Amino acid sequence: MGTRERRLRELAEREQRFLDSAREQISEHGLLSLQMAKVARACDYATGTLYQHFASKEDLLLSICADQAEKRVESMARAAHWDAPSRDRMIALVVADVLFAKRHPDHFRLAQYVTTEVIWRAASQKRRDAVLEAHGPIGELVSQVVQDAIDAGDVASFKLRPLEIAIGPWALSEGMHNLVHAEGILDFYDLRDPYRLLLRHSHIHLNGLHWQPLFDPFDDEALTAQLNHICATLFDDLCPEGTGYRYCSPH
Repeated sequence: MGTRERRLRELAEREQRFLDSAREQISEHGLLSLQMAKVARACDYATGTLYQHFASKEDLLLSICADQAEKRVESMARAAHWDAPSRDRMIALVVADVLFAKRHPDHFRLAQYVTTEVIWRAASQKRRDAVLEAHGPIGELVSQVVQDAIDAGDVASFKLRPLEIAIGPWALSEGMHNLVHAEGILDFYDLRDPYRLLLRHSHIHLNGLHWQPLFDPFDDEALTAQLNHICATLFDDLCPEGTGYRYCSPH
């Protein structure tokens, strides 16, 4: 390995140490407690060294978000590449994201925070681009499922791009994640089993698109059976209780 390659590797390893330290600090003390000096000190570096990697705290936050995206993509890839009808794969994408949210709740809190105007606009364009690029494969996976559905005649194209069709389920999922992770809101409105509600509304939306085969979202037994089948087939390692419905509850 040449001097330049060794230097680049050392820089990458040091940057990862900073990201891991910042993630640990957020996990233990919350997003608003993050301090650049504490992150640098935890890694035995001067604060100035940290700023050589991240120009601001906002850049550091966006970098953490981008760093975690790969695991989310891996989870959703299982659903997208599943050898099953397109509608089952769309619902499996929702389940994959729910399971990821349960295992990595801090990621969704962070993702919500960094996309607020005050954080997003204060970050550098380089770090904003990195976040978008890291999550880009998710859009590609979902778009492919929609395109497969169009090609199979399961749903009409409506003269829209696949991602434009998929934005409805995407908005439903992101909105529910935000509600689940906003402490107290669901309890205030006495809304129970939010992720089961998400599955119902996902099916209602797909029915509205006449996505075949149609599914009765109010058939509790069928909904539970579908969820358990998806978890057993694709995510057995992520559903240790052995019952997908129980593990997909928010708590």
